[in-house]
Amino acid sequence: MIGLDTNMIVRLIVEDDLVQSERAAHFIESNCTSERPGFINRVTLCETVWVLKTGYGFDREKIAAVIKRITEALHFVVEDREHVQRALDRFERAAVDFADALVAEVNRAHGCSATATFDRKAARLSGFIPVP
Repeated sequence: MIGLDTNMIVRLIVEDDLVQSERAAHFIESNCTSERPGFINRVTLCETVWVLKTGYGFDREKIAAVIKRITEALHFVVEDREHVQRALDRFERAAVDFADALVAEVNRAHGCSATATFDRKAARLSGFIPVP
């Protein structure tokens, strides 16, 4: 298994740099199969969401579709796939940042009763508590 970083994923999705996009696609096609999948960690997913939103203006619906395709692809192993999928569900249903939803899901899975935050928007979500 080989890890894939944010640049590889973003180039594959947005195809904004033809040379790098082709190289990323060729690398993934040649090296990532269901028998030997590419590994995508949680940080890479959060960075990908941030880049797609801030750098390319993707809306929530388009971002959710990208993350869903990644998590369902047989040639990728996504770290904590079930937590990512639950975070994605929250991201699609509520006005929550994907990273915040994922933090809450991972922390809950590790036995946390809640996640303390100064982020007022996140503090309104289930799984978070505001710090005064």
